[in-house]
This record gives sequence, structure tokens and C-alpha cells, in this order.
Amino acid sequence: MIEIQISDSKSLRSHYSWIVLGMATLVVFGSLGLARFSYSVLLPSMQKGLGMDNTFGGALATANLIGYLLFAVAGGVLAARFGPRRVIASGLTVAAISMFMTGMAHSIAEAAIWFALAGIGSGASNVPVMGLLAAWFAPNRRGLATGIAVAGSSIAIILVGPLVPYFQVAYGDNGWRMCWFIFGGVTLVLAVGAATILRNRPSELGQVPVGAEHEETIPDKKIHSLPWGEVFKRQIVWLVGFVYLAFGFSYIVYMTFFNKCLIAEGGYTQVEAGRLFMLMGWFSLFCGIIWGSVSDMIGRKMALAIVFLVHTVAYSLFPLWPTPLGFTISAILFGLSAWSIPGIMAATCGDILGPRLAPAALGLITLFLGIGQAAGPFVAGVLADTTNSYWPALWLSAGVAFLGAIGSLMLPLKK
Repeated sequence: MIEIQISDSKSLRSHYSWIVLGMATLVVFGSLGLARFSYSVLLPSMQKGLGMDNTFGGALATANLIGYLLFAVAGGVLAARFGPRRVIASGLTVAAISMFMTGMAHSIAEAAIWFALAGIGSGASNVPVMGLLAAWFAPNRRGLATGIAVAGSSIAIILVGPLVPYFQVAYGDNGWRMCWFIFGGVTLVLAVGAATILRNRPSELGQVPVGAEHEETIPDKKIHSLPWGEVFKRQIVWLVGFVYLAFGFSYIVYMTFFNKCLIAEGGYTQVEAGRLFMLMGWFSLFCGIIWGSVSDMIGRKMALAIVFLVHTVAYSLFPLWPTPLGFTISAILFGLSAWSIPGIMAATCGDILGPRLAPAALGLITLFLGIGQAAGPFVAGVLADTTNSYWPALWLSAGVAFLGAIGSLMLPLKK
């Protein structure tokens, strides 16, 4: 039984923050793991079914990420206005319905529309849920909490890697459609869970954040009277956003074309590529916890710089060492650090602006993340079609990640 002490020395029963954290992890599982990262495994069969080349394959991913971008800021603002729980549940519902409809698409344009709407649902659920954790965990625990939450993406990758090839064998050319139907159904269940389980702040249950003696509060005023200028006027928030852009551009290229690259350049079968994708998921399972805790100890900017350097090596290994061993080491390195940056960024927003405005700050920097993510797949797809190789896109991804490391070290954070 977990107990905490509050200012009046009362002892509370098992802290609800852990239940919130568990549900937050499942929200990430659905909003990012299923609604976005499953596309990497589904891409080869979707290209065949819809007649897409690499440019259109990248453009479809870009449509999803533009949708995410549209709600990067709005999701955080709406969460502060109406409460994260409502917005998160609504976002998951939109994502679920859009995944169903993506599975029913019979043209590239149709798929792009529904996949873009899935991105909107992802942004409306993922951004607020990461900001919500700032209200439930004190600054010295936020890195750990957000690190646990981002493991939801890893769980999805572990499951998607072997499941997609299975359904493709079972349902043939319609296998990718069945996958979208299943993913949409799971996400809809998670939407109901989020609406039922999540709470907007500890005080609703008479509790305080884990690791704190009292809850950090802002007077309960109408949204227009809250200090929104603090979010947009703080230069450090914008600088953090530019660093986040580097992550968005670099990692999404690697993730979008991971399986396709293994098949086209490495001679892997769909099943073999799915297995390596799953292996990456296993290694990424605890990366957020590890690096979130590291950021609590050595500081956010140093942790960010180290992770960016690890990513630089991981992306470079694909073109530098195009063998099964090289691909495997790359997947392991990326897995060990994969989702740590979003977790550290969420903790950073809480550190800078506090729990009430953390969702809005996270929404603003996610705008930069979304720009990078939206540009990455399209640029990579064009490069792949132009050069008949995925290597130029991977080198570009590595270079942008290296710039992210430099930018992290230049952030004006205390540590």
C-alpha cells in the first residue's frame, strides 16, 4: 500500500496518481502506438493495396502528422479550459473512428483524409495526457512519471510487430484493413476507460501530487483570466520547441520507413522486419523510465543531448552498416532511447510553467514537433523515389538529430 503525507499530517490510502499514470500509459498506447506507429508495419501492404509509391506513402504519414499538428496547441488549450479528461476521451474517440474509416478507404485521397483525422484525435489525446501528469506528480517525480507513460508506444510496437504479419497471412490483401478495424476498436475501449478513470487534479479526490506536501494551484478563474501570456512570452518555451522540432523530423523518418527499408534495402521478409520492429519495442519498453529518471538527476538538457546523440548513431547505422547485425544494433540503440525525449519535454514544461499551464506549454512545443513530423516523411519519401535509395533520408535524419543534441546543450535551463 502506497501512502503519502499531506500538510495536515493525514495519511491517505493508495494514491490515485498511479491509476492515472496507468491510464495515461494506455492513452499513449492507443493515441500514438496504434494510431501512428503501426503505420510503419502496415505501409508495405497499404502501398500495394492503394497503389502508393514512396512519395505517397510518406505523404499519407504527413497527412496524419498534419492532423496531429493542428491539435498540438488546441489540445493543450482545450484541456486547460474544459479539463484534460474530457478532451482526452474525445480525442481517442475521434482517433478510433478515423482508424475504422482508414481501413475502409479505397483510394489514396480517402485514406489521407481519414488518417489526418486520426492524427487530430491523437493530438487531442496525447498532448493533454502528458500535461496531465504534471498535476499529479511533483517536479522531482515528473521525469519518471512521463517516462512510464511513453512506454505505451513501446507496448504497441511489441504487439503490432508480430500481429500485423499474422493478419496479413490470415486475411490476405485485406489484412491491413482488418488491422485498422482492430486497432480502432481497442482505441474506442480506451476512450471509455479515459472518460471513466482519469481525474483532472489530485484535489478532486482530496489528494496532493506524489512527492509534494501540497498541490500547486492557480485560482480557479475563467480561461481568459489565466496568465496565458506566460506561455507565449517565455523565450525558453520557444527554444525548447525548436529542439523538439529536430526530434520530430529525425525520428519519424526512421520510424515511418523502418520496415520498408529493411525489406527494400536489407532483403528482409515482412515477418522478419516485423520481428525486428518488435525487438525494438521490447528494448524501448523502459527507455522513458530510465531517461526520465536520468533527467531528474542530471538535468533535462544534458539528458536530451545524450539521447539525441544516441539517435544520431542509430540512424547512421542503417546506411553505414547495412547488414542484419547493423540493423539490429540500430534498432536496439533507438529502442533504448526511443520515447525518452517526449517524456523529458513534458517534464520540462511542468518545470518551467507549473502544472496548470503545462498542457498549454506542451501544446505549444508540440506544434514544433508536429512541423518536424509533418515534413519528415514527405521529404524522406521524395528522396527515396529520387535516389532509389533510403540511405540519403537516413543520413539527413542523423544530421538533424545531431543538431538537436547541440541545441539541447544551448538551452537556458538550470541544468
